Amino acid sequence: MKKKIFFRILSGFFIGLSIGYLITIILSLIWGKGYYSPCVPELIGITGSEIKAVLLQAFLCGILGSGFGACSIIWEIEKWGIVKQTGIYFLITSVIMMPIAYITYWMEHSIKGMISYFGMFALIFAAIWVAQYIKAKHNVKRMNKVLSERRQKENE
Repeated sequence: MKKKIFFRILSGFFIGLSIGYLITIILSLIWGKGYYSPCVPELIGITGSEIKAVLLQAFLCGILGSGFGACSIIWEIEKWGIVKQTGIYFLITSVIMMPIAYITYWMEHSIKGMISYFGMFALIFAAIWVAQYIKAKHNVKRMNKVLSERRQKENE
């Protein structure tokens, strides 16, 4: 179990880093007016230079990925129900995501900005959760159908 968590933390770091850069590329394509915008100007102002801002953001994207990766083990705790798994996963990932989003200026630094960002995070979380739930339910139906067909063949 420890090895699995370590691997998820390590691989999550690089996945988080990759997703972070993919998002900056997409946002630059949409709003960059032909220029690559690796991070928000406020972060550059706080860190003192663009390279320091990019390094900080890249590191925090990696930490975010590591956190999500480590937390994914929650879905494998079979003695917990889906509600408990979802609640704990959402709580932990929120605690990881919100400070990172605040530090990197991905959200407006106000109560309204924090509530808006959290609301978007919760909506995206819910959409992904519902999609995964529907997919899992479909897979279970398909497996049950295959098992049922095998039993019928065995009984013939």
